[in-house]
Amino acid sequence: MTIDSRPGVSPLGYWLGCFRKYATFSGRARRAEYWWYTLFNLIIYAVLVGIGFLMGDSDTGTTVFGFMVMAYILVVFLPTLAVTCRRLHDAGLSGGWQLLGFVPIGGLVVFIMTILDSNPGPNQYGPDPR
Repeated sequence: MTIDSRPGVSPLGYWLGCFRKYATFSGRARRAEYWWYTLFNLIIYAVLVGIGFLMGDSDTGTTVFGFMVMAYILVVFLPTLAVTCRRLHDAGLSGGWQLLGFVPIGGLVVFIMTILDSNPGPNQYGPDPR
């Protein structure tokens, strides 16, 4: 199943692609790349938290899965910052706008920015990723 006009790009391919560009803050990321990456991370996080709740009465199980959730968050932290930066670049915005996420209601503003359509053609951050 392909999501865009480029052959061979699957939802899992977008997620893995973000890990191939682990700390690449330059360039642009299409909406599909950003949102598939975000969806896969939310699913994995929800599964880990769900398993933690199932192990809720066991102190050892809760601790182990708590560490697994924290480890996963640490692993995806840098690629998440990078793909968000590239997504903002695609909309013609600076990646520094993600700092709004630390301000009340700022996360909503960043969310809206990631929904914005791409700038057609090249912009100051690179060529059109389409």
